[in-house]
Amino acid sequence: MSKKRLGLRQIKLLFVKLVLSLFLISIAWVLLYRWVAPPATLHMVKRRAEASTADKSNPEIAYKFVRLEEMSEQLPLAVVASEDQLFLQHNGFDVDAIMDAFKRNQKGGNIRGGSTISQQVAKNVFLWHGRSYLRKGVEAYFTMLIEVLWGKQRIMEVYLNIAEMGDGVFGVEAASQKYFNKPAKNVGRQQAALLAAVLPNPIKYSAKNPSGYTQRRRTRIARAMGRLGGTTYIKSILPENSEK
Repeated sequence: MSKKRLGLRQIKLLFVKLVLSLFLISIAWVLLYRWVAPPATLHMVKRRAEASTADKSNPEIAYKFVRLEEMSEQLPLAVVASEDQLFLQHNGFDVDAIMDAFKRNQKGGNIRGGSTISQQVAKNVFLWHGRSYLRKGVEAYFTMLIEVLWGKQRIMEVYLNIAEMGDGVFGVEAASQKYFNKPAKNVGRQQAALLAAVLPNPIKYSAKNPSGYTQRRRTRIARAMGRLGGTTYIKSILPENSEK
């Protein structure tokens, strides 16, 4: 065997080992977060750095992870109604929404996403923010992993804890304490709908001082929550011992 062929073989072997190592690391990472709360996300770190640059006296990020049973059932219902009404049915991807977003983006104007809650969790927990085919491909991979290894209940629990709901305010517990002076467990339908209403752009929209647009969006979300059938609609992902 020539030295050239031997060198190519070694390169291929190293590549296979690298891919296998990355695969095993990704599995271990996802399994770890199946039971352990993410200490932070890359987006949180980025937001803290931005806050530190803009205002050195207040660089902290508000984030407190709580279990799903420590949240009002109105909260998962609100984000399903506003962000992903097929969350319980799909396997991580809403093909129709993705195709619709693609067609809209082809026409120009504001970029629209077709991401499901599962895709948003994969992106926010494991990846960086940005728009590229590479990131979308890795996002799809992690979306499939969490759908298989976590299940819907854990995906929803993590989503409600790491979603930004205000400038540097992450998760429903921090948001509920900041805006309503109460724990997430005691949030009602209208308050849950308000938190969901700011999710598309938590820097532009405020739950503390909601604009007319945000209030109208809250009303639409609250109505959608009712049309879905209330918390009965998400019964399959609620903790067995949660209070009704």
